[in-house]
Amino acid sequence: MNNLSRTAAVVTVFTTCEHFLGFLYRIFLSRSLGSEGLGVYQTALTVFAVFLTICSSGLPITLSRAISKHKTRNNVKGEQSATTAAVVITLAFSLPITLLLFFFRTPFTRVFSDPRCADLFYIFLFGLSATSVYSILRGCFWGNKRFFAYSVVELIEEIIMILVGVSLLLFLQNDLPDLNKAAIAVLVSYLCSFSIALFYFLLKGGKFRSPKGELRPLLTTSLPVTAMRTSSSLMNSLISVLFPMRLMAAGVSSSIAMSEYGVVYGMVMPVLTIPSTLIGSIALVLVPELSERFYKGERESLRGYAEKAINATLLIAGILIPFFLVEGESIGILLYSNAQSGTLISRCALVLLPMSITMMCTSVLNSMNCERQTLLFFLLGAGGMLLCVWILPQYLGSGALCVGMAVDYLLCAVCSLFLLRKKTGKLRSLGYFLRLAVGIAIVSLLGFAVMRVCTRYLGLFPAFLLTSLFIGGAELLFFALLRLYSPTTVFNRFFVKKGKKVPSHC
Repeated sequence: MNNLSRTAAVVTVFTTCEHFLGFLYRIFLSRSLGSEGLGVYQTALTVFAVFLTICSSGLPITLSRAISKHKTRNNVKGEQSATTAAVVITLAFSLPITLLLFFFRTPFTRVFSDPRCADLFYIFLFGLSATSVYSILRGCFWGNKRFFAYSVVELIEEIIMILVGVSLLLFLQNDLPDLNKAAIAVLVSYLCSFSIALFYFLLKGGKFRSPKGELRPLLTTSLPVTAMRTSSSLMNSLISVLFPMRLMAAGVSSSIAMSEYGVVYGMVMPVLTIPSTLIGSIALVLVPELSERFYKGERESLRGYAEKAINATLLIAGILIPFFLVEGESIGILLYSNAQSGTLISRCALVLLPMSITMMCTSVLNSMNCERQTLLFFLLGAGGMLLCVWILPQYLGSGALCVGMAVDYLLCAVCSLFLLRKKTGKLRSLGYFLRLAVGIAIVSLLGFAVMRVCTRYLGLFPAFLLTSLFIGGAELLFFALLRLYSPTTVFNRFFVKKGKKVPSHC
């Protein structure tokens, strides 16, 4: 477990850097493009994600699991054949889709209510095949536990997109719209990450061989995951069209409706998905380990890993919830100069719990051949989300999306936890969750009191900073008292040299 912890820590460092840089870039885009432009950009990217998902999304985790299976049998040729089969499958989807979409461009562009979305989509489309193959190579790195390479290439892709995007938007003075410049930056990052990953794959002795015997198993196993993620992408695309339409039906103008969508998905969601950085790092490292233990039939070990993963996920979400609850409005103003986004961040803070649990449980269950069940859970949650988006905009405005997300993730989280318990045995995480809920309530109430005093006598930023320091200190104290983490363990791991640990009773 120590090796896993160290690996997860390394991956987390890289992933945190990547997400932090991406977060800063999103702030830059929000100020450069405005909320309406950000809505157009997000809509085009969301529709492109549907086709990217169709071409490759289920294959990386399926390939990773296939490689883990072949490793338990020392079958190197099987690993190479599986990798080749995944590349063949993704190209068999991505190349025809690219050609058809360019050939039928005129009818397809009618999908978009704003013609600017179509221009951006077709810029992204040039990179569909390249980034699909790159996804396969990431799956190969994942299955071989080359997490460092996986993380470095992801970080380089983010850095390239940011450098190109900032350079084009700030320094290229021509008639090209700023939205198109931002899309070109994404395309360049896709092409560069593909090239770097392929070079590293070949440098490390990666080979392509006949995919015979691997095509059908990979395809059939990956279909449920692909179906779930494609459905997710389709739902996001549907929401990007349906939500503005329902707002306009309630009497809102087209421009304001697109702006509302941009606020939620361009400003609020990047903040709410901050926990995904750490959760994704844990899942990335755990999935190959879980797959190997699943194929070996080590049920007790599976339960232990799953329980620790869930508790870690709860703790990550629990640390951030008080910050968002108390200081959401300040976050929106400081980051985006947009008070509405801050209000929504505060109101959606509790969604972090079911959202984080859903992310982790889905990864764990997929590593144990439960793709069909997770697909059904997703569809159940998606149905609740669509009902909220259809009914609630006339009453709640952009808050309808927040309610929809809460319903979606809550349904998925509950169903996933029941299935995980069935697969691994009794999970002892309920007590941990109850203690965490008490800790969140105490820290949040104290945080609101401190924030109220600080804002009465100080400016926005000093009040935000002092309240943040107080919340952090309160979490260290109360979370330790509630046994949500062990200060001694943390101290030993990070501050005490090997062989000189402080006794656990101290």
